[in-house]
Amino acid sequence: MTQTAETTRSISTHSAAATDCISLDSVSKIYGTFAALRNVTTSFCAGSSTVILGENGAGKSTLLRIIAGLITPTRGTVTVFSDSPHSQRRRVAYMSHSPMLYDELTAMENLNYFSSLHRDGGCACVGNPEMALRAVGLDPKLNRPVGQYSQGMRQRTSLARVLQTDPEILLLDEPFSNLDAPSARHMVELLADFRTWPVAPVNGVAGTRTIILTTHQSALAEPLANRTLTMRNGQIADSLEAAG
Repeated sequence: MTQTAETTRSISTHSAAATDCISLDSVSKIYGTFAALRNVTTSFCAGSSTVILGENGAGKSTLLRIIAGLITPTRGTVTVFSDSPHSQRRRVAYMSHSPMLYDELTAMENLNYFSSLHRDGGCACVGNPEMALRAVGLDPKLNRPVGQYSQGMRQRTSLARVLQTDPEILLLDEPFSNLDAPSARHMVELLADFRTWPVAPVNGVAGTRTIILTTHQSALAEPLANRTLTMRNGQIADSLEAAG
């Protein structure tokens, strides 16, 4: 399957409209005889919020993991802030659909551990688990292992974990999985607020926050999206810019 002319025009218009912080050129990821990504060319504007739709196996997670520098493409070129994804990983945070928390620890203990692994930044949440937990609506004094949390609370703890790294690019893989509607709406509100947080200058230039998330639930993410990509069979089948 190849990208349509309409899709290609949409991507080209997007690329010319603003400064890109992420660019993919003819990217493929092959596992044996299976192509998880097939010749994907696209870019993401700094300060934008992009929602990626598609069925299981469409290539959404693979795309995010390549941008995050967690896996390398079989073919093609990926740049993040005009450099390799691996070299820019400190400016990027990735939240998988699995919370990636230590179940036997409290939320504060989890965040204290993870905060020790990251740099200081311009966000007040950086290195401050209490503020990060309050930002996502959790009580930092809750002295209970996260293994006993509800799914919604675990997802919010996981979001606090990545937010306190002060990312300029936030990659979220199915963040609404197993959340009820109120919890999912709350997460959308949190992400919209995150985009307004100040960014520590890099080389004297203030940046902006960029969000890319995958979901099956397009209606939930619609208020957040500047742009919606639809993936099928490892390719971008459609690209739609939000009106206005």
